[in-house]
Amino acid sequence: MKNIQFVLASASTARLGLLRKAGIEPLVCASDYDESLVLSDNPGLLAQTLALRKAQTVSDKFPSSLVMGCDSILFVKGKIYGKPKDSQEACDRWLEMQGDTGELYTGHALIDNIKNCHLVKSQVTKVYFAPMTLDTIRAYVATGEPLKCAGSFALEGRGGLFIDKIEGCHSNVIGLSLPLLRQMLAELGYQVTDFWQD
Repeated sequence: MKNIQFVLASASTARLGLLRKAGIEPLVCASDYDESLVLSDNPGLLAQTLALRKAQTVSDKFPSSLVMGCDSILFVKGKIYGKPKDSQEACDRWLEMQGDTGELYTGHALIDNIKNCHLVKSQVTKVYFAPMTLDTIRAYVATGEPLKCAGSFALEGRGGLFIDKIEGCHSNVIGLSLPLLRQMLAELGYQVTDFWQD
């Protein structure tokens, strides 16, 4: 079942990088879905809903493809965090998160336009944040990296220096759980090897 087009409805270079390293070269079509339209106190449900909405916004453009949408959310002390709106918000978050733990939820939505069906799931990974001084937090935020990421950190970047450990799927924290993707593809009747580039 080769030559199926895999579409990534995300502008995330981290997600693209994960797929490429796994042998999948997706067609990238970033979704412009307005995330503020979805509200929920349940982080797993919110991540799933946003992932599906993002996939749906580009799905009609690719009638013979498999379209994937993703959304990541950090849940710390009963609060849901997406990307910070500015540097001050990123600093405030790190002051709250440092020395504590959080849960990183990533919603995954696959829309199969070939079989006219879809699948939505989420993966959660526990994240342990290192204790940090205010000066270190300010220096990290000044790099600009936290402003591009859910939860204000990139595990695969400088933010990885301030994560003591994680429990669960590593790639999930980067933005896409490769094991969950494999399982979802299998549930839809595909193998990951169907999407490998020759």
